Amino acid sequence: MSKIAILGTGAMGSVYAGLLADAGNEVWAVDTWAEHIEAIRRNGLRVEGASGDRVAHPHATTDVSDIGDCELVVIATKARDVVEAAASAKHLVGDNTTVLTIQNGLGSAERIAGVLGRTGVAVGIVGGFGASIPEPGHVRHEGWEMLHMGELDGPVSPTLAGIASVWSDAGFRVSTYDDIELMVWEKFICNVCFSGTCAVTGLTIGEVIADEQAWKIASGCATEAWNAARAQGIGLTMDDPVEYVRTFGSAIPDARPSMLLDVLAGRPTEIDVINGAVPEQAERAGLRAPYNEVVAALVRRLDARLPRSA
Repeated sequence: MSKIAILGTGAMGSVYAGLLADAGNEVWAVDTWAEHIEAIRRNGLRVEGASGDRVAHPHATTDVSDIGDCELVVIATKARDVVEAAASAKHLVGDNTTVLTIQNGLGSAERIAGVLGRTGVAVGIVGGFGASIPEPGHVRHEGWEMLHMGELDGPVSPTLAGIASVWSDAGFRVSTYDDIELMVWEKFICNVCFSGTCAVTGLTIGEVIADEQAWKIASGCATEAWNAARAQGIGLTMDDPVEYVRTFGSAIPDARPSMLLDVLAGRPTEIDVINGAVPEQAERAGLRAPYNEVVAALVRRLDARLPRSA
């Protein structure tokens, strides 16, 4: 049994908390969403979807001071909140703690390392879950495809291999990699393909693939990210980015990316670290990314309608 804190129990964080707790670990679900935390305390956390239908019983709190040192701290917040989450994680980090950060987009691990230092920081990449929260205390996920992880610096250590086993024992499909940057980029290309396009059109992933005009935009976004990565020397394993993202998306056709869910819920999106990051990456390589420039501008316009306190 491992002692694990999940910082940020939105849709994906709740999947992690529920399945890791159901496997017998001491799991602490931490979030500022008091209604969700109270529902978990009162009735447990229902996890429904590709992994089955169960009620798990993680501990739940809004205050990290309740917890103490952990073997594993998972930062599962939105990218915009990782610095604050890393600061709160200081209360949970002991001499042998691993901090595993799992976010969409680029740059979160470096910002967390700026707060906690690079030692003990690992990067996780997930894909193919399509998770959402129908109501407090209840999370659903459409798929259960992959969890990749690697050290921020250096090859996979025995400690990280042990952490990977904890996730595997909870039913996750886990792979570890010495070159985690490669995995970050391959997931990033999938995010870039579907996130902004679904947010602007309101379509599911499968509907985007099936719609000729939406797919032209989505695949164009993915291709621009692929071109930027290749031009910077990232050793991507995919030769055809369009086929790669089509295969990825076809496994979860009913899923709605978190960016679309944020738009529907009136929350700020992560556009700056997903589609909005591609033009900057392309510019470094002397390229342009017009599909991503337009999609990012449209999503930022949606964000601009929100109250400043959102």
